[in-house]
Amino acid sequence: MPVEALGSYDENNIFARILRGEIPCKRVHETPHALAFHDINPQAPIHVLVIPKGPYRSWADFSATASEAEIAGFVRAVGEVAKLLGLEEPGYRLLANAGVNAHQEVPHLHVHIFGGKALGPMLAR
Repeated sequence: MPVEALGSYDENNIFARILRGEIPCKRVHETPHALAFHDINPQAPIHVLVIPKGPYRSWADFSATASEAEIAGFVRAVGEVAKLLGLEEPGYRLLANAGVNAHQEVPHLHVHIFGGKALGPMLAR
């Protein structure tokens, strides 16, 4: 079910629970500011999620309230993960849903990294 991009942070969302170690994940990479792990319902041969370690609901929340170090660390982690997965040369897609119209399902900022095949057009027509 889609969630709002703005509002209070839910400490019990699935990504908060993953960060606390309450729910396991298949880790790809971890930095002081980010955690990357394989999506449990992959939509491409390679489908990894990158989440900030802080309690940020969406890009709006993150860009307005995160420190410069958190923002830089998170953005760099996304690039590091793409490189670690060998996606720089063939190419990849980044996706971050924000809010109901974009069908954001978890109220914690996350970036999807898709790759491993030609992905086709950006949006279904």
